[in-house]
Amino acid sequence: MISLIGIGSKREHMTLKAADRIKEADVIIAYKPYLEHIEDLIEGKEVLRRGMGDEMERVELAIEKEKEGKKVAIISSGDPGIYGMANVYFQIIDKYSDLEFEVIPGVTAATYAASALGAPLHDLAIISLSDLLTPLEEIERKIEHAAIADMVIVFYNPKSKTRVEPFESACRILNENRNPETPVGIVKTEGTDTIVEICKLKDLENQDIHMSTTIIIGNSLTYVKKGKMITPRGYKTKAELPPQTEEFYEKFFNGEIREGQNTDCEYFPCHEKQENCTFCYCPIYPCGDGATNGKWITDKDVWNCKDCNWIHNDKVVDEILDFVKENIHSMEDFDRKKKQLLKLRRATIYKTRNEDYQRCFELDDE
Repeated sequence: MISLIGIGSKREHMTLKAADRIKEADVIIAYKPYLEHIEDLIEGKEVLRRGMGDEMERVELAIEKEKEGKKVAIISSGDPGIYGMANVYFQIIDKYSDLEFEVIPGVTAATYAASALGAPLHDLAIISLSDLLTPLEEIERKIEHAAIADMVIVFYNPKSKTRVEPFESACRILNENRNPETPVGIVKTEGTDTIVEICKLKDLENQDIHMSTTIIIGNSLTYVKKGKMITPRGYKTKAELPPQTEEFYEKFFNGEIREGQNTDCEYFPCHEKQENCTFCYCPIYPCGDGATNGKWITDKDVWNCKDCNWIHNDKVVDEILDFVKENIHSMEDFDRKKKQLLKLRRATIYKTRNEDYQRCFELDDE
């Protein structure tokens, strides 16, 4: 039996099954630094330490030992199927017959880094910036399309002392296709220490980045709250509606509200740069999503929109007005169709991502 084992980023994140398979193995094959995390599990075993760059040799050696009837463990950091030894093993699997094998997953750098940053992951692309075996133009193409698709992007192997061009290209492409204010999480492993930082995309190129760094690029919804990086999924939340909301929407349903600016309102102007008054009260309240600077009032169960002017942007109103007119005809409809409204909000934020409205990009927000 050959077990392709991922031991995660740190010993405490290794799965129980991975530890069991290591204990059961007769032969351990690994890149030398990986063994530091499991020294107590490999005492008395045949341990074959190899250097970086001899991955094929490790796999061939494992097969040779398996043919001798031994249980073999090939060790990867992180997950063996994400830039790990499973990829190497399956590349040559059809050279041999009667092989018995299994893949034991591990905590990959993307999920480990995400846990240190908060909750930055949603739909994502994991891209290695190593151009040792991959053409630079292929890496650039993947970054560009992932950025345009508004996926959260995770970079592995971002930069080394001799390899900086892919990282510089990545920064350029991202700044061309994503808001430069977008939050970026940086998680660095230095010895036994983990260093966690959050910066803005426009500042990424000037950060201290090395090979043991994992970088997470937020999407158009990602924001920072209490020092944590968050990419919301859009769950439906409930809160009591402000008392004036029903009065406003009774007029809306009867076609009595003024679209665009309402200069006759005693409070006009009240939203700085954004002054479309069509939705004086947001039809998606409470969104429960801090991407546009709304927030919960602590311990009050009240969603506060004071710092959110998204709904007063002309292009935002253009995107949602027809849907609200066609689908919302009573106050009860706001609850019945809340999930559709939340989906519409996500789509509209992406379509208007280059518009100038309030975003929650402040990194020192507490």
